[in-house]
Amino acid sequence: MILLLARIIITTIVVVLVGHLIPGLEIKDTTDAIFFGLILGVVNSVVRPILTLLTLPITIFTLGLFLLVINAFTFWLASEISYGIHIHTLMGAIIGGAIIWVSGLLTNRLIWDVDMY
Repeated sequence: MILLLARIIITTIVVVLVGHLIPGLEIKDTTDAIFFGLILGVVNSVVRPILTLLTLPITIFTLGLFLLVINAFTFWLASEISYGIHIHTLMGAIIGGAIIWVSGLLTNRLIWDVDMY
């Protein structure tokens, strides 16, 4: 439970930073970013594995580069579900999804404890 809360907090912080750095992404309020972090966590844990499994042949053919498209799609989908985050450009979705993906990888590396399990 603590790992999930840490991931949500770090994702929310990264979403706020990405919103200020990328011109194609608009965040209206910090509470909207918190809700977006929650929604993005749910979308990444439910929708993303299904999309990854369904597009496995394309992902293998492109040597994993299609995962960037899946990350951009899940980032866009989470922004459509939430009401305070708006993506105006395609590059905003791609860059935002890639940054959230990298931050998730780093978060998993930093907070994952092998002795815990």
